[in-house]
Amino acid sequence: MTYPNPLRFNPAYSVVKQYFVHLDDSVPQKIVVHKDSPRGVHFRRAGPRQKVYFNSDEVHACIVTCGGLCPGLNTVIREIVCGLYHMYGVNKILGIDGGYRGFYSKNTIPLTPKVVNDIHKRGGTIIGTSRGGHDTSKIVDSIQDRGINQVYIIGGDGTQKGAAVIYEEVRRRGLKVAVAGIPKTIDNDIPVIDKSFGFDTAVEEAQRAINAAHVEAESTENGVGVVKLMGRYSGFIAMYATLASRDVDLCLIPESPFYLEGEGGLFEFVEKRLKESGHMVIVIAEGAGQELLAESLQSADQKDASGNKLLRDVGLWISHKIKEHFAKNHKMDITLKYIDPTYMIRAIPSNASDNVYCTLLAQSAVHGAMAGYTGFTSGLVNGRQTYIPFNRITEKQNMVVITDRMWARLLSSTNQPSFLGPKDLAEAKKQEEHPTGLLDGENCKEDHQPELLFIFEKNIVWSKLCWQCYLFIKALLKQKLWKQPYSDHGSLLLVLDNDFLKGRVRTILKEHLVGCGFAVFRDSREKATTT
Repeated sequence: MTYPNPLRFNPAYSVVKQYFVHLDDSVPQKIVVHKDSPRGVHFRRAGPRQKVYFNSDEVHACIVTCGGLCPGLNTVIREIVCGLYHMYGVNKILGIDGGYRGFYSKNTIPLTPKVVNDIHKRGGTIIGTSRGGHDTSKIVDSIQDRGINQVYIIGGDGTQKGAAVIYEEVRRRGLKVAVAGIPKTIDNDIPVIDKSFGFDTAVEEAQRAINAAHVEAESTENGVGVVKLMGRYSGFIAMYATLASRDVDLCLIPESPFYLEGEGGLFEFVEKRLKESGHMVIVIAEGAGQELLAESLQSADQKDASGNKLLRDVGLWISHKIKEHFAKNHKMDITLKYIDPTYMIRAIPSNASDNVYCTLLAQSAVHGAMAGYTGFTSGLVNGRQTYIPFNRITEKQNMVVITDRMWARLLSSTNQPSFLGPKDLAEAKKQEEHPTGLLDGENCKEDHQPELLFIFEKNIVWSKLCWQCYLFIKALLKQKLWKQPYSDHGSLLLVLDNDFLKGRVRTILKEHLVGCGFAVFRDSREKATTT
């Protein structure tokens, strides 16, 4: 059963032309394609629907924040509460205190527009956060016992994985509960989406630390300023802050390995730049050079409550190494200043750009949950708000591609070496994903060896195909990419030369084809053993 959307009677939206989103509207993940490319992966467009699944009076929503702090958390909380209350007339909204474990071990916080009115001006999260504490059974028990039917989960990749597990458990129990995620990662390491909220604020605030380091370095002879920024696995903040500053001489990120000693090493570059300019600024992401640091300290890997590898302070380590090198070789006296603004950046309120972005993310999540969608993350894809399935968000991490143009722009800005030899560069090009992948919008690995995808099917029933398979097969027929079909044990065996299929799309296609009744085999040997 569905209900008319309350926004039809909301005076604020009465003047909006075509405010409701059509059910079939979708947003392509990849907008740069070749003329013969298949349709590719599309995500459902976010926004209000003409009909809603939930009766506003029966909605009991909850909001939980997990993981580390990030600018914009309070803004998202505020806009979820205000969106539910003002747009849909929902009055029962709870804040889960202290992350996932708050579902079963702490009190809840009633949230109203009055309570959240000014929280966007503050950093942090008013409902608290924590790492770990994910006990699926206890969490879903709490959701069921409290009569909650909408769950809004704000967090990074680990939190979204937890949200996916909660969604699966809710489905298994047959509960009519909408589970919606809002991606939060200051490192910008969540895939598919254009960017995560808080990222712009972090890059802007990082400028203050870089400017301070530059002033310190420039004010003394052979001055060196070292700034450590966030970036456990992805160096986006360091890269964008460096590009925005133009005062940085060397940027080090986790995706780009480097070495200290020898020809072309970091020490040689630092010495060269000091001789040329008399000062320099180094920006290093917290996850860069961890392998060198581990070798130096011979330390064992440790993990935090979220399962993330505990990082040692690479900023302090590299500062010590640089000072030790110049002191030992008596080449020149240097003055080094180390600045770590990490927790200052995480704790500030979001800037104007992120505030607007947080509003769009939160309202899109509310519209989706009220329409009855579940198991999705609200995210911006190619400038459009979309609903992205949890599995697409959690399958990998977004990382800087060091063979891409953006990293090349940074190298040309800082004039730093890539620290990659010919062999390393060839390996990077082989391993890194190509920035213009055609099908699933993800960067696809180069694969020059054609493979065969065997689709073993008794009878194609066009009316039973899902729209992805229907469009895909129609495109193949149009492009004449089917090989000749032939009979095998009374069934139809279709052999597809899929040299153009790269990366994850093969797995995704297989899932859809199997769901429509196909039996799919990677090669003839697999088919022979199965049949």
